[in-house]
Amino acid sequence: MTATATTNGHTNGPAPAKITSDFTLKDAYVENLRPLRVVVIGAGKAAECRVSVVYEKYEGIGGTWWVNTYPGVACDIPSHSYQFSFAPNPNWSNLYAPGAEIQKYLQDVAERFGATRFIKLSHQVQECVWDDGEKKWQIKVKNLVTGEVFTDSAHVLITARGQLSEPRWPDIEGIDKFEGKKMHSGAWDKSYDLHNKKIAVVGNGSSAIQIVPKLQQLEGTKLSCFIRSPTWISSAFGDSTMKGLGLDPQVTEFTEEQKSLFRSDPATLLKFRKAFEDFGTSLHNSTIAGHEMSIQGQAFFKSDMESKLSARPDLLAKIIPAFAPGCRRLTPGKGYLEALQEPNVTVIHDPILHITPTGIALSTPEGTKQIDADVILFATGFQACTSPPFPILGRNGLSLESRWAQHPDTYLALAVDGFPNCLMLFGPNTTIGFGSLNRILEAQVDYVVSVIRKLQKEDYASMEPKPERVKDFVQFVDAYFKDTVYLDKCKSWYRSQGGTGDRIVALWPGSTQHAVETLRSPRWEDWVYESVEKDTNGLRWLGNGWSWTQTEGDPSWYLNPEEIEFPWEGKPEENPKFKSRPWSH
Repeated sequence: MTATATTNGHTNGPAPAKITSDFTLKDAYVENLRPLRVVVIGAGKAAECRVSVVYEKYEGIGGTWWVNTYPGVACDIPSHSYQFSFAPNPNWSNLYAPGAEIQKYLQDVAERFGATRFIKLSHQVQECVWDDGEKKWQIKVKNLVTGEVFTDSAHVLITARGQLSEPRWPDIEGIDKFEGKKMHSGAWDKSYDLHNKKIAVVGNGSSAIQIVPKLQQLEGTKLSCFIRSPTWISSAFGDSTMKGLGLDPQVTEFTEEQKSLFRSDPATLLKFRKAFEDFGTSLHNSTIAGHEMSIQGQAFFKSDMESKLSARPDLLAKIIPAFAPGCRRLTPGKGYLEALQEPNVTVIHDPILHITPTGIALSTPEGTKQIDADVILFATGFQACTSPPFPILGRNGLSLESRWAQHPDTYLALAVDGFPNCLMLFGPNTTIGFGSLNRILEAQVDYVVSVIRKLQKEDYASMEPKPERVKDFVQFVDAYFKDTVYLDKCKSWYRSQGGTGDRIVALWPGSTQHAVETLRSPRWEDWVYESVEKDTNGLRWLGNGWSWTQTEGDPSWYLNPEEIEFPWEGKPEENPKFKSRPWSH
């Protein structure tokens, strides 16, 4: 019979149970600032926002903008849409900034926000291995200046190596036998004099489209352009917006007066930025197969290319694609079609058989033909959407390379099951066809910071996505892209199996805004957790009942105006914020 307490003869319920637990409070604030070591691989755009310890194999910051130094390298979208939201730049020299200027912007952002003190340049990561006993990543690093190889360890590993930094050399027989100069667009030798040279350019992607007009203008050059696939050449992405702002789209350099106005009047700069951002967002409709915008765009680009190639029907027949614009990355090509028609340029569509010591052998209807060259320039892209060029070994020695042998699968483009505390920035399914890539990268960084904070605050030793959620995301990606132009009949680095597969592995399955909203509020139920302390109270991280703000911070921080979300005084339907965000009603 249960014991009860009585007062004046009345029963008051069960007597209080005697506390017998040996549970003890954790001697820490509820913020629980458990120290974690975070190692980031790569100091490109994705690593710029917030960093911890960064190993960068190159000698400078900027990723693809440090690597790519070829003639004509520049931003092919408006520069004001190619910057961080928290670091607007009023000083761009051109609407389409040259590559060196973008690299300097990234360097300046890193210095301005104190990131450079964490970045170790000329440090190449050679291997990353998950130690399940220590719940840490063991990272082998080589100092490329001294030759020293050492091992670092980290609670959290972040890969931020990007998709456009590792040059992809083509698999062509005899490539090592060529006795002239070989260069890749992503590994340019600026010391080599290209004047008065016979130059073979292999490829017609975005890099070649920028390079060819510059090389064609050099004194004494003779170019042989090997174009395997047709491609769409678009007008500049900022033309219509420039017209809408009352500006001449042919004049893309900013005057000192314009830059001074941007510096002195943030509202004018913001209006200018938003105009280009809004237009880029609107182009997302053109990625839907059969959409009116896609059909109209194809007709416009075809008419424009036909006009520019009217004198060369032979080129016209070979270069205009049958697939929809956007299936391959759509690239503005100022001067490219014009350069292909110059006397010192020969366009070659015949397939390459092999490379000889003195040039390139072709298969033509008449038989084998040799094209002599002093220089072969490979504008053949990058190792995109692959595992890093060094081993990453997760649980039970599983390598990321073998895991991604068929195609790279992830959870929300951020993590993979079997690889605890390993997070990715600018990895597979991150980039965007039209819209703001920077905003997606910022959203990814915010998500990653939330994961790190959860590990730290709630005393988790490891986190990794559930395998079923990874499968769910792959299924979602495949379902989304089946109705888009990206699966039209083209070869593209967006696709699996080297550009010919039936899966889209580079692009986010939706718009920029879709990605940002998806990543804004993490679904913690999609993750698997391991606690630091086994078989103990799961809420021990609540600490000793005190907050850091009481003793070392601002104890009444919640009264600060910037911390308060003031409610709208009036009818909700009159609230401008609600009008712009109808889901808030």
